[in-house]
Amino acid sequence: MKNNPILLIFALLVVVIIVFNSVFIVKETEQVVITQFGRPVGEAILTPGLNFKTPFIQTTNFFDKRFLEWDGDANQIPTKDKKFIFVDSYARWQITDPLKFFIRLTNERGAMSRIADILDGETRDHVANHNLEEVVRTSNRTPLSSGVIAEMISDSLVVIEVGREKIQHMIRESANKQASDLGIAILDFKIKRINYVPEVREQVYNRMKSERMRIADEFRSEGQGDASVINGEKERDLQTIQSAAFKDAEGIMGKADAQAASIYAEVYNRSAASRELYAFLKAMETFEKTFDAETQIILSTKSELYKYLKDMK
Repeated sequence: MKNNPILLIFALLVVVIIVFNSVFIVKETEQVVITQFGRPVGEAILTPGLNFKTPFIQTTNFFDKRFLEWDGDANQIPTKDKKFIFVDSYARWQITDPLKFFIRLTNERGAMSRIADILDGETRDHVANHNLEEVVRTSNRTPLSSGVIAEMISDSLVVIEVGREKIQHMIRESANKQASDLGIAILDFKIKRINYVPEVREQVYNRMKSERMRIADEFRSEGQGDASVINGEKERDLQTIQSAAFKDAEGIMGKADAQAASIYAEVYNRSAASRELYAFLKAMETFEKTFDAETQIILSTKSELYKYLKDMK
């Protein structure tokens, strides 16, 4: 063989092939089940590192250690109060026992199919045992406003005893009981969307609009009542203010008239010229307040007004 390089190369090649088929590396994110002629051999390898197997006879089956995703299809499910809805859900799961997983499910495709059967069945059972409000809402709601409208809204809200969060938890627990012998664990389950079937969606929307319109009418009625109270108080305050202002104005005008009369009397008593001026001013004031451009009058020749009109002419 030493004299034949071809045989030496062939021997080295065989050794390399044997080594490559007998040595394998397990990564941090992997776990391995070794099979021989399709049957598992020994325990599953869970720790990362370099490992060995019998070449050409044994096969390595790698499985993911990380959290895996299951995204289900939307299913039509009737609730306890006979309302048909589409429920779309998803879950996170993990391979916890790779040896049992390989024996029962073989690979991730088989696991996905089995998980879908389990979760769809549990979702259907739990949704059918609860009313729609329990599936949609997690907790009870408290109106932020106060008064009659708040009480009416509070009375119209259904009291939640279980809630969506608890239903999801129950579905996950029930699913894990069924999957306990499959080598997997359902880590999380969530309902990501709920919708009515098209046949009843329009009816539900119309009922929701009617309910909102009723609440809006109650708000408007309450607002109109408050507005009437406010307007009444405004009119009362306005009349009080106007009455006080009129009283003050009359007092001021009375004082002004008294002072004017006092001044007129004082001027009137000073001299004949002053009395004549006073009479003239009063006559002009009478003209201004009594007549306009279209007024027709008949005056006696003895009237004081006639005397001033005659002089003006």
